[in-house]
Amino acid sequence: MLEVERYELFEGPAYRFALERRDFFKLLGGGLVFLLMCDDPASAQESGRGRGRGGEPLPQTVGGWLHIGEDGAITVYTGKVEMGQNIRTSLAQAVAEELHVPIASISLVMGDTDLTPFDMGTFGSRTTPTMAPQLKKVGAAARETLIDLAVEKWKADRASISVRDGKVTNAATGESIGFGALTHGQQLLKTVDGAAVTPADKWTVAGTSVPKTTARDMVTGAHRFTSDMVRPNMRYGRVLRPTAFNAKLVSLDTKPISAIPDVAPNEVSVVHDHDFVGVVAPNELLAAKAIAALKSEWKADPQPSAKELFTYLKSHPQPREGGGRPSTGEGAMEQALQSAAHKLDASYTVAYIAHVPLEPRAAVAEWEKGKLTVWTGTQRPFGVRGELAEAFGIPEKSVRVIVPDTGSGYGGKHTGEVAIEAARLAKFVEKPVKVTWTREEELTWAYFRPAGVIEIRSGVTADGTLTAWEFHNYNSGGSGIESPYDVANRKIEFHPTQYPLRQGSYRGLAATANHFARESHMDDLAAAVGLDPLEFRLKNLKDARLRAVLQAAAAKFGWDKSKSDSTHGFGLACGIEKGGYVASCAQISIAQPGGKVKIERVVTAFECGAVVNPEHLKNQIEGSVVMGIGGALFEAIEFENRRVINPHLAKYRVPRFSDTPIVETILLDRKDLPSAGAGETPIVGLAPAVGNAIFHATGMRIRALPMAPNGLPNLHSQPATN
Repeated sequence: MLEVERYELFEGPAYRFALERRDFFKLLGGGLVFLLMCDDPASAQESGRGRGRGGEPLPQTVGGWLHIGEDGAITVYTGKVEMGQNIRTSLAQAVAEELHVPIASISLVMGDTDLTPFDMGTFGSRTTPTMAPQLKKVGAAARETLIDLAVEKWKADRASISVRDGKVTNAATGESIGFGALTHGQQLLKTVDGAAVTPADKWTVAGTSVPKTTARDMVTGAHRFTSDMVRPNMRYGRVLRPTAFNAKLVSLDTKPISAIPDVAPNEVSVVHDHDFVGVVAPNELLAAKAIAALKSEWKADPQPSAKELFTYLKSHPQPREGGGRPSTGEGAMEQALQSAAHKLDASYTVAYIAHVPLEPRAAVAEWEKGKLTVWTGTQRPFGVRGELAEAFGIPEKSVRVIVPDTGSGYGGKHTGEVAIEAARLAKFVEKPVKVTWTREEELTWAYFRPAGVIEIRSGVTADGTLTAWEFHNYNSGGSGIESPYDVANRKIEFHPTQYPLRQGSYRGLAATANHFARESHMDDLAAAVGLDPLEFRLKNLKDARLRAVLQAAAAKFGWDKSKSDSTHGFGLACGIEKGGYVASCAQISIAQPGGKVKIERVVTAFECGAVVNPEHLKNQIEGSVVMGIGGALFEAIEFENRRVINPHLAKYRVPRFSDTPIVETILLDRKDLPSAGAGETPIVGLAPAVGNAIFHATGMRIRALPMAPNGLPNLHSQPATN
């Protein structure tokens, strides 16, 4: 069973509408209706591992996952979605490997709740370790089925039958037949489990740098994202946003819409359902003008600002419910601290940051004969289907969610707000409606990476052996919280708290925060005992896989030689998350005056078992490094008076081309180990490596992310108590 981190799938549905009785039966028709709304998406298992929502069994035969048409076309079905991480290619490689066909002959249908098997969602770096093995088994079972059919057709010896390049061949007679001619397009009924899959050291398609299967469509603009979609008679919608978080609508005046120049009567529709207010117009510009013309009053309760955030989190505990890990510990902590030659006590903070996906949220919704179809970019099509069903009080079988390949998510597209908004407006006007969020809406109303406070107490002997480690994380989460270092006395705990802003999953979850605190602290301990940071880590580290990436990164970086360069700062960090092992080395310079930190070079060594596609794995690592620069140095959501005050990219700084360092990547390909996911883990080493490089260059230890939003502070770092 997959352990779900507290902030994975944490946010619930954004809307619940009070449908009129006539609307309810208009959607469902007459008769007696029973609705079951008790499914918990966090408890549903991954595809290929038993049952989906509601206890319905997942497909156990090849035909539920793969179909071979009469023309020989091979179509594979998966509930996973493509968001730029290139799993469309890697999953096609998995099937092509087992069917012994070129990857170009594989077509994937992804994230369509009417066509694909149930899937919990595309998150947590779970696709490679869970879906790829499932589709390998499917491909292998399909291969064996084709051999069975050929044996029966030719009355041949099974040992003489081979499968290659879309054909089945009888070596004894030279006969050959295409897949389609053999199956006649019929469903393959062989059970998925049982057929042997190809081991990694025998791969010929998997394990190679196959180009992105949809690259041409992406670079030529042929691919249609949700925001590009047009349906017949489609209208455009916008939603009125509150003036503050958690505000309630007090009054609404729609009359100013009629004063908009050149607006015909009934050309703009207004939907008002409790606190939900939206408009529908024949074009996007008019919809924007109409929503801006509405006059509204809202009432909201006070809440803390960004300046009060960390005090608030520490002082507002929340009972542990659902996700989150209980404390772990062993040994005699207080005794170990008292006997330590050096003790260190420090606090670290992590700000809220936004996902800033390349493609803002968008949805097109269409009602037809009581069935709702929604096209939207989401990481959880089946989860959004459930949210839509709950919002409108209809069975899930009356909802279809289709996910076009999406312009990034980074953990920020788990929930279906925009889908629900489009569906509510479409229901009212009885026409398809598209809703596309603006960048300001993305930076205000989407959920954020959780802010947090981390406190560490530690002790070390004079020769550099860790003896005590106490680690407390408040609010940001438990992902990556366990230390990989060997220490006899430890206590590690995540503390759920109340929080002022919507928060949820983000690339790497809390592992970025926990690695930043832990790896910064390790460097301070190394300094306290006079050991080199690399030497100190290796002294306290037995994990062979983590040692391997750490040594590989240091060797490529030239760690020993870096000490002789007094014009730059050098830092390193390492960690484990979601089955991946990462080590990062960073070189920085500091501009004067102003103290701007420039990351000049980053070397990352990464190991995630058997590598499926080396080039695309490098792309994921490089993307993680660049994305991590923002959270490390300058990204932060600023808020006060119950609203975000930097909801534009002009004020919310993200990494630019000028921020990009030289990025070097080392892949440790372990074909003897199962493949793990790699979309998240590489990001966790960047911030602590840069922080340690700043410490090396200046002697300043900055314990807050972001570390240098306006350049380095004038030695305003927080001293640790030693």
